[in-house]
Amino acid sequence: MLVTAAVNAELRHAVFGADEPLDAAGRRAAERAGAHAAASLRTHTPAYAAPSVRCRQTADALGLAAEPEAELADWDVGRWRGRGLEELAAAEGEAVRAWLTDPAAAPHGGESLLQLRGRVGVWLDGLTGPAGTAGPETTGDMHRTGSAPAPAPTHRVVAVAEPAAVRAAVVHALDLPSAAFWRLDVPPLTRTELTGRAGRWSLRCGIPLTPGP
Repeated sequence: MLVTAAVNAELRHAVFGADEPLDAAGRRAAERAGAHAAASLRTHTPAYAAPSVRCRQTADALGLAAEPEAELADWDVGRWRGRGLEELAAAEGEAVRAWLTDPAAAPHGGESLLQLRGRVGVWLDGLTGPAGTAGPETTGDMHRTGSAPAPAPTHRVVAVAEPAAVRAAVVHALDLPSAAFWRLDVPPLTRTELTGRAGRWSLRCGIPLTPGP
């Protein structure tokens, strides 16, 4: 289960990678979500969080004892960090157009979309092992491989991640064209469930952690 972080000023104003903390409204929303969804969230272990302040604070507000996971970090946009999209479109229109249309472009000096997709995809596939191996079939079962014994089949993983990382995970899991990344919307404090194993993921997305009004 991938949970998007609560809202903060950075998300409200479409600023790239400023790594600001949650604002008061975002923290209250995360605490409400934690109270409402506690039972379902805490059946998923282990728990991870992207290294940004807002993801770590969201995980805390949700009541998760989350380990840091660098592979779920926000998109590295290099020298565009801390700047807004409108400002960049006015100042560097050609570079922004290349970034939006070419998955291999990184005019900011950071990661391209292909690199972001690859980074998150490696993490996702590492939860279950390579395609074709025996793996969990029960809904929500996602396991890490390695020398340590595999967790019991009832264990599930929850990760609080940046919206860009969640979108990249969906594109990778369903083997979509990279351009599909720009057509995905993952609002704050929603969960995206990927079930199965590498090469055989199924998707359930956009599920709010709290009921609607």
